[in-house]
Amino acid sequence: MELRHLRYFVAVAEEKHFGRAAARLRIAQPPLSRQIQALENELGFKLFERTRRQVELTAAGLVLLDHTRRVFDALELAVHEADRASRGESGRVVVGYPSTFAYSGLPELVRAFRSKFPGVEVVLRELAPQLQVEALRDGGIDVGFVRAPLSEPGLTTELVRREPLLAALPSGHPLASRKVIPLGLLAREPFVMFPRVRGPAYFDHLVRLCNDAGFTPRIVQEAAQLDIVSLVAAGLGVSLLPSSMRKIRRAGIVLRPIVGNPRTDLLVAWSARSSSAVLREFLDVVRRYASK
Repeated sequence: MELRHLRYFVAVAEEKHFGRAAARLRIAQPPLSRQIQALENELGFKLFERTRRQVELTAAGLVLLDHTRRVFDALELAVHEADRASRGESGRVVVGYPSTFAYSGLPELVRAFRSKFPGVEVVLRELAPQLQVEALRDGGIDVGFVRAPLSEPGLTTELVRREPLLAALPSGHPLASRKVIPLGLLAREPFVMFPRVRGPAYFDHLVRLCNDAGFTPRIVQEAAQLDIVSLVAAGLGVSLLPSSMRKIRRAGIVLRPIVGNPRTDLLVAWSARSSSAVLREFLDVVRRYASK
């Protein structure tokens, strides 16, 4: 049994006349009659009672018509939804992000995407950068946001934004009165840093900046980057943070520009193998966000 046989059946059932059904289907009447007869033979029961003037559905034909209409309704819906999915208007996108991005862009980006594609389910997963890389490799997330540098085979990246790095100091620190801080002045200070395993490349970038200033940071406390703000405010040490962390507005901490204006890049990353239309549309929204 093929779908065309069922379409022929529905046309005859609705027109109650082989000639009118044939005209509706744009085929000749004799082939239509043969197709309906072949369908009845395949099913093993009659679908129509034929008279000279019209045809009437049998009890079996009435049941089959009801279910066949449901099949075609479901098929039409399936094609419609598949078309929407092909254009990225439905489906699901899983987004990995570092905790700091929740305070510096993620809400605005997700809101913009959802307003354009309300039929797409957006799943957010807070993950350290290295865990995002692993999740991108194994398909646990579709797209992630990480700090540069990132060189990972199989992943594609684009720049979202470039922002200055700032010196984070307790508000009572002697250097807090300065408007701009030479990084070398932090050489003897205790540092609060995130564990290297959470983001090896970004961690090494920060340490390299300190090395270029003539010292290796003495790390006395490790914490998730979002918690670093509170630990610095508590006086445990100093740190280096992206300028977007100003938005947290935590009392007890001051953020100062660094001489030479060192910067950090936020990247969006995804699998080079992905062909997802939803991901494509999400990346377009990210690019518009990045261009602002």
